[in-house]
Amino acid sequence: MAMALSSSTITPTLKLSPPPTSQSARLLLRIPSNPNSAAPTSINKLLTAAPSDKWRLRISFFPAFLKKGKDVGALKEELLEAIAPLDRGAEATPEDQEMVDQISRKLEAVNPTKEPLKSDLLNGKWELIYTTSTSILQTERPKLLRSRTNYQGINVDTLRAQNMESWPFFNQVTANLKPLNTRKVAVQFDTFKILGLIPVKAPGRARGELEITYLDEELRISRGDKGNLFILKMIDPSYRVPV
Repeated sequence: MAMALSSSTITPTLKLSPPPTSQSARLLLRIPSNPNSAAPTSINKLLTAAPSDKWRLRISFFPAFLKKGKDVGALKEELLEAIAPLDRGAEATPEDQEMVDQISRKLEAVNPTKEPLKSDLLNGKWELIYTTSTSILQTERPKLLRSRTNYQGINVDTLRAQNMESWPFFNQVTANLKPLNTRKVAVQFDTFKILGLIPVKAPGRARGELEITYLDEELRISRGDKGNLFILKMIDPSYRVPV
């Protein structure tokens, strides 16, 4: 939002003169005769502020405006640093989970994409870098048998999604998305691919809901209907889910 500053407000002129004696000046300086009467409102103070005061009020807007973008970047950096040693969440203690959740909520509060399901930023291939979902992390398995990396592809135009595991099993699953509002979708899985090759029809109970709570060109935060937190980074915005 542009805001013009006139030269008179930027460099106020200091003028030495005797105290004002006019009726209007006396009204501005008059103390109410009733000591119990209300003090002047903040609006009245603003209207009667000296030029230099108005100048200070105007310029104080700019640091707050510029600080918002800086805060988002700092929060993202803090979040990435917090999850870096947690093996995508598999090594997270309850205290770690609470810390990551708190930072995520601060980012969600300044989400720059208010209607993510209408945004092209959602399209592409994302890498899961943190989650609280034990089924995705496969923490019940020995570490050598856990998927090393998990990806998710999303097509907003076709309302299709695809989850992909890396070595050692390369399992995949595709799903249809049904928007419930501009932030939340119902997810109905339709086909699993064992080892990325053998198709198996998904049971009807393989469904859920997912709300996208933060989205920009490089980071996405989502929350599932079972209370799980998902944090993903964009790795290929050109990727499209196969039909």
